[in-house]
Amino acid sequence: MPKSKYLYTCNQCGYESSKWNGKCPSCGAWNSFEEELADTSPASRRGNSPQPADLSDNILELEDIGVDSDVRYDTGIGELNRVLGGGLVKGSLVLLGGEPGIGKSTILLQICQFLGEEHSVLYVSGEESARQIKLRAQRLGVDTENLYILTATDAEAVAETIANSAPDIAIIDSIQTMSINHITSSPGSLTQVRECTNLFMHTAKDQEIPVIIVGHVNKDGAIAGPKVMEHIVDAVLYFEGERHQSYRILRAVKNRFGSTNEIGVFEMLDKGLAEVANPSQMLLSGRPHNVSGTCVACVMEGTRPILAEVQALAAKTSYAAPRRMVTGFDFNRLNIIIAVLEKRLGIFMGSLDVYLNIVGGFKLDEPAGDLPVAMALYSGIMDKQIDEGLIAFGEIGLGGEIRSVSHIAHRIREAERMGFRTCVIPKQSASAIDPKDYSIEIIPASTLKQAFSVIK
Repeated sequence: MPKSKYLYTCNQCGYESSKWNGKCPSCGAWNSFEEELADTSPASRRGNSPQPADLSDNILELEDIGVDSDVRYDTGIGELNRVLGGGLVKGSLVLLGGEPGIGKSTILLQICQFLGEEHSVLYVSGEESARQIKLRAQRLGVDTENLYILTATDAEAVAETIANSAPDIAIIDSIQTMSINHITSSPGSLTQVRECTNLFMHTAKDQEIPVIIVGHVNKDGAIAGPKVMEHIVDAVLYFEGERHQSYRILRAVKNRFGSTNEIGVFEMLDKGLAEVANPSQMLLSGRPHNVSGTCVACVMEGTRPILAEVQALAAKTSYAAPRRMVTGFDFNRLNIIIAVLEKRLGIFMGSLDVYLNIVGGFKLDEPAGDLPVAMALYSGIMDKQIDEGLIAFGEIGLGGEIRSVSHIAHRIREAERMGFRTCVIPKQSASAIDPKDYSIEIIPASTLKQAFSVIK
């Protein structure tokens, strides 16, 4: 029976099958199989393959391996350096993903201006012509003499060019346009993306050259290509933000050389992406005055405390089942908080539509955001205003208790710096600080009733 012309590959784990499956038998993902042409090249027969080489001479002891003191390149953008863990590591492979038009190519061309002062940069583009890149560089003010442009889509030729020209930094824009000739599938397919990424990984390690590759995203928002691609690279950076807003958040999803909790905040301007040194001020700008249903939260992104505004609106429903709509907060977590308010405080919301929004496109994914969400809900339902100088943070338990959170001193310092006068914190966390060290009024609360008592 002749073999099928097509092959089905799971975009999550890379499992291959000759027929389509609704559920991957390897990783259990649903609707993850994608169709591609099977590789019809003749396979090497058993017995004719060369014997594997003995690598005993390449074994090194850990103490004999030397490490240079200058192992990172400064990108010239402090927010990007923060996300990378201090700079671009030599020999690393970095994947940069995000929605179309969010600023991936823009920020890479901007760092070329600073890197080009002392290092040579090879910018490989498979999507734009050299003239188009020149026009974009003029708009961004990039005029360094050490930036070299190559427009090509042959991954093997690009890897060979990088090895021969030996630039200090290489940028591939984008990995979905690269292809290897002897693979029959089209560019952007799972096999092509996986093998091209693996090829550039070997190039980066062998030549000790940091390589940055741009990855497109699919309709679900995940980086297009097999999930194994994210395992191959050393760092995965992801741009977040609304296309209709000027602010962008760069987050490290994976980083072998730094923390994955750090974020970088940028603002899209006519001259490119500009750093936002004070994200708290940006997220709190334009706060409404004398309005109920709003409270300020403080979350930790790595070592940086960031203040964000939580807005809640509760209105009488006109449907049989009330609506629950959330932006920037976990939907299931909101349902838990609503259940706690109903059970422990007797606030019935079965006939109310609840809308929750984190202002500025910011995502509040830390347990410390539970208390400000609950206070915003209580303020909106009771139509009581929360003092503009009040900030709150804490985790809510199912018993209605407020549990402790980490980095309590850093959060209070940030609230104090931003001019807040009152801070509601978990009572358990109050033992770790001395209220006399702060000019802000600190109110410890062990239950939701105590926290809500400050809302007059």
